Amino acid sequence: MKPTPDVLKFSASLEEAGAPNFTELSIEQARAPYREQSAVFGGPQIEMATVEDLAAEGPLGSIPLRHYRPHGLPQGSVPALIYIHGGGWVIGDLESHDRICRQLAQRTGCAVVAVDYRLAPEHPAPASSNDVIAAFWWIVANAYTLGIDPERIAVGGDSAGGSLSAVVAIAARDANFQLCCQVLIYPGTDNRETAWNYPSRVRNAAMPPLTQEVMKYFLDAYLTDETIAAHWHISPLVVKEMAGLCPALVITAGCDVLHDEGSFYAERLEQAGVEVMRRTFPGMIHGFIELGAILPETFEALDMIALMLRQRLTARS
Repeated sequence: MKPTPDVLKFSASLEEAGAPNFTELSIEQARAPYREQSAVFGGPQIEMATVEDLAAEGPLGSIPLRHYRPHGLPQGSVPALIYIHGGGWVIGDLESHDRICRQLAQRTGCAVVAVDYRLAPEHPAPASSNDVIAAFWWIVANAYTLGIDPERIAVGGDSAGGSLSAVVAIAARDANFQLCCQVLIYPGTDNRETAWNYPSRVRNAAMPPLTQEVMKYFLDAYLTDETIAAHWHISPLVVKEMAGLCPALVITAGCDVLHDEGSFYAERLEQAGVEVMRRTFPGMIHGFIELGAILPETFEALDMIALMLRQRLTARS
């Protein structure tokens, strides 16, 4: 698959601007430009009725949250999407994905609660999985206080956040909590050493922004104990049983190193009888959901996500 002309133009503009390779930076140096990317390429910052920063109570301290409520929400408890940001488990935060959350809140007409989590290398795996699971249960337990209907909750995220969303969906299923759906945007679902053999990891190894080199940079920081890579908290693709998981929307990008594992995850869900909607954007690169200012496919994907969420989150109203 070849990248679209818009993607090629974006890549050329970064090269002309002398944008540094993540692998040439320290972790702290890499976090700042990723956060700033949203303001440059993320598209409009949609006005919300309210945006409130909160904190969930986690086992090792507070977990930052951001609660978005768009204009026009009815009084009382409303449906909600719990959104988990990407960034290779190493970069990313509430600011880097602020525009995405606002877009989804407006397009879906529901509340969005963004979850932050501890990042590697300061907090390697499984810290991020532990945090998002703890934050999820805190949101469920405090749903009515937050103005959220606990029977109309979805989870979603991009890249590492897609992986963590799959982890939350498995944890919810195992506790007999019925999520309405899960939205997995080019998720990283397999972090075992054997995953480097996926054809898309070879075929798209040099395709920025997530080249194979950058991916190894993230995983070296995140997965300091490789013996846990085969646990579903780290590689949700390996979970033994997928039956009973909530319906899923799986979005993949054709020019992405993670394309195959996202596709295989969707296939495993389907084989287990889980209802799955999936879409590959052939000429898109990893991270395209964050590039609304330059890629029309970003809004096509956001519309698809919003449609899925409206259908699923209003089904129980």
